[in-house]
Amino acid sequence: MLKLENVSKFYYNKGMITSGFTRVNLELKIGEFVVITGESGSGKSTLLNVISGLDSYEEGEMYVNGKETSHYTEKDFEDYRRKYVANIFQSFNLVNSYTVYQNVELVLLLNGYKKKEIKAKVLDMIDQVGLTEFKNTKVSKLSGGQKQRVAIARAMIKETPIIVADEPTGNLDSTSAKEVIEILKKVAKDKLVVMVTHNMEQVEEFATRVIKMHDGRILENTCRKKVEKEAPAKQSEYRKIGVVNQVRLGLRNTFNIVTKFGLLFLVFFFVSSAILAEYASFQMSEEKNKKAITTMIFSSPSEKRVIINKQDRTQFTEEDYERIRAIQGVDYVVEDDLLIDGKTKIQNIEGGVFDVSILAQLYTVDMFNENLTHGRMPENEKEAILVADEQRYWLTDKLEDILYKPFKITDSERDGWSSNDPVVAEIVIVGIEAKPHTDWQNQEEKIYVSKEVQKEVRKVTNKNYSSVKMLMNNRFYQYELTPSSVVKPGTAVISEEMKMHYKNGNAKKQSMDIFLENSYYKEELHLTVADICTKNNYRRTTGQSSYSSCAGRVFISEEDYDLLYNKPSYQSSVYVNDTDQIEQVLAELNNIGIHTKKITDFVVNNDFDASMAIRIIKIVVTIIVIVVLFFISYLVIYLILKSRSIYYTTLRMLGSTYRNVRRILAIELFTNATIAYTGLMLLLASVQQNILKMENIAELLAYLQAKEYLLMYAVILVITVLISMKFTKKIFQKSAMKTYRTE
Repeated sequence: MLKLENVSKFYYNKGMITSGFTRVNLELKIGEFVVITGESGSGKSTLLNVISGLDSYEEGEMYVNGKETSHYTEKDFEDYRRKYVANIFQSFNLVNSYTVYQNVELVLLLNGYKKKEIKAKVLDMIDQVGLTEFKNTKVSKLSGGQKQRVAIARAMIKETPIIVADEPTGNLDSTSAKEVIEILKKVAKDKLVVMVTHNMEQVEEFATRVIKMHDGRILENTCRKKVEKEAPAKQSEYRKIGVVNQVRLGLRNTFNIVTKFGLLFLVFFFVSSAILAEYASFQMSEEKNKKAITTMIFSSPSEKRVIINKQDRTQFTEEDYERIRAIQGVDYVVEDDLLIDGKTKIQNIEGGVFDVSILAQLYTVDMFNENLTHGRMPENEKEAILVADEQRYWLTDKLEDILYKPFKITDSERDGWSSNDPVVAEIVIVGIEAKPHTDWQNQEEKIYVSKEVQKEVRKVTNKNYSSVKMLMNNRFYQYELTPSSVVKPGTAVISEEMKMHYKNGNAKKQSMDIFLENSYYKEELHLTVADICTKNNYRRTTGQSSYSSCAGRVFISEEDYDLLYNKPSYQSSVYVNDTDQIEQVLAELNNIGIHTKKITDFVVNNDFDASMAIRIIKIVVTIIVIVVLFFISYLVIYLILKSRSIYYTTLRMLGSTYRNVRRILAIELFTNATIAYTGLMLLLASVQQNILKMENIAELLAYLQAKEYLLMYAVILVITVLISMKFTKKIFQKSAMKTYRTE
């Protein structure tokens, strides 16, 4: 059956070579009960491991049924162990979380037996070793002798021609040891039993051959009872383990240790949560970036906003606004549309020019429907409300310099801040709403003023949106128009350099026509030059405080100035209650002669590069997160499974292949991951249904769809496969015995 010719085994450790045994010659037959004895370190266990295929050899030749094995790979030795060898270990190598029945059954499951074939066979074998009453008892609760009998039953049920036992009685009392030896003797009738022991007295009467070793060599090889005719070696019946058996073992391993299941559940729950949260965060960033993309025209975009003007291009009237507000789905109307797309410059008067300077969107007080944080509601046309982020320094550190203090609104089209900016209106801030801080990028200050103040600001806005030309002596020129209380209607006062546009510099009493044009209206003024601003008369003719302020300006009366710029709105904005209603509102507006444009019609992806960058970053970071989580989860799961390494090493020693061990582990991890993911889904569903109050999580969930959940589940499953492959590879990277010693 087995023949060894000059077989040697060496060990390599940190550059040192040591000998396990040297030049062993041995021939063993079926029917023999071979006992190997000798002092510790003599090489007897090493020889047993080589015979059983748990370890390789470096020199000589070992024959199995006359076939050479020196060319065997690890896979070949695994095949050899499956078909020919059953091991009984001194430390039992049982699965403590399994019952007696499950431990014996394990070999048959690995060998591909079906469930209906297993039960009777396992119960019969358990009966043979006298453990029927303990068949459903966990092995961890058995005595040492009982455990060894389970190990013998597991070896015997494999029905291999060779049984090797490494000191099977070493940890047993004399009574238990005798029972074990007697069981092995019964087995030896039609098998080759090779046993290592320190105690020859226990096996003296049963041994057919005694081999004594010393210092890695065989000193004695005594045949005590000759086997007259060697029985034919019948290899164990072996089939490939089926999917059903793999699933059965995987599921069994999932729940057999509660602590392990709980820890793995937490790991997969964390990994699933982390991946979903990271992906949802990027989805939210991308969506917000899309919504934050503004147009080149409108700086205050909202999906609920509709830009409106009358189809006949005329001004809006109060009657028009009443009809618009009556339409179902309209939330509110901003009459002075242009004011909310610009920024109104506000500076405090008493505290100094640069003390408090604010850029804000301008609304009317009647549109304010929030709650004030400081102060009170306005009571006259000069009073206003300020809405700003609560973390603005002038709310946290300078509140006393704002509340109930006078401010001036200046021309918003001028760059920078200057004390010389024209004052449009003066207000007093009597109410403040401090908005909770979110992010600076999306924070906008708002100022709510009376309609009288709004009218003054509108004049400046109309002026800034308009093109003005002056016709002097049949030629067009462009100068700045300035209202003056001392100039009479129908006349104009020009600066000194402009008289050169007239013949011989005689500008007085000459005509000057003003032509204004913007997107919505045209206006003309036909004036007469009443005077020329000089160093001697600038105060009398223009009302200015300095001569330098006259340069490049045409001064007209306040009445004429209002005629040009004090116009009602030609463009307004409608805000709907819900974007789902927007098409219905558009139809109703068109029916009453209103031309409409959704704000989204103007939105162009002028920030395409930023969107693409975010998308690329999302992909890269998602991959990095998944890779990092894989290694973190692998390290944590490896530590959790470390206590299970002996189990999977035992499967290997019992004849299981790399593929089988990997699949069993993958099924275990897959089941754990699925349960954890299901638990996470139930938690998230309770958040979505508002059963659990988690606003931040609910906000993130709004950016996830079913396909993302499925994708993340697929990622988790891939992680389980990769972990099972990496862990199993570690189990199989050395010989079975080296791996076992390491674990």
